[in-house]
Amino acid sequence: MSLSLEREAKSAPVIQLRPEALAVPEAQPPMQIIRRNGTVSRFDATKISVAMTKAFLAVEGHTAAASRRVHEIVEELTAEVVSALSRRMNEGRTFHIEDVQDQVELALMRSEHHKVARAYVLYREERSRQRKEQEAAKTAKRAAEPVIHVAMPDGSRVALDDARLAFIIDEACAGLDGVEAAPVIAETQ
Repeated sequence: MSLSLEREAKSAPVIQLRPEALAVPEAQPPMQIIRRNGTVSRFDATKISVAMTKAFLAVEGHTAAASRRVHEIVEELTAEVVSALSRRMNEGRTFHIEDVQDQVELALMRSEHHKVARAYVLYREERSRQRKEQEAAKTAKRAAEPVIHVAMPDGSRVALDDARLAFIIDEACAGLDGVEAAPVIAETQ
């Protein structure tokens, strides 16, 4: 069983969902998703079907991509997830990405696609671990960079405000022919 759903993504077919299966009343504002980085975007049910298709491909191989059975299962489960989210509308029309993924896991398990649910859970866990490692590396890099301090008129020392420095240099370079702010900022730091 291949758990690398990311590699499967490149060749995963896009499942065409019937609009009536995912219909949300037009009178209400659209559902929205809060991403991990905090941005909010419009809810897109096709992303759920793509994620489930990748999980099925990871378990059943690429031959499952042509299987009508898999397409029907994915369409049905996607409709179940959308329905479950719609039932929770009294809590609001904005959902966190983790809530949606939890609903996908539940739908896979309830429909007794345990191997696919396991692949989906393991993939989520692996991606979570990778994000934590990336964030730790960024934090370590920031901590390793030297901090430049500036002496204030009252004698106190504060860390250099990089954004203010960039603004001042941009302003100073504005209108000068052949002068770009980016190299000046890099050299200054």
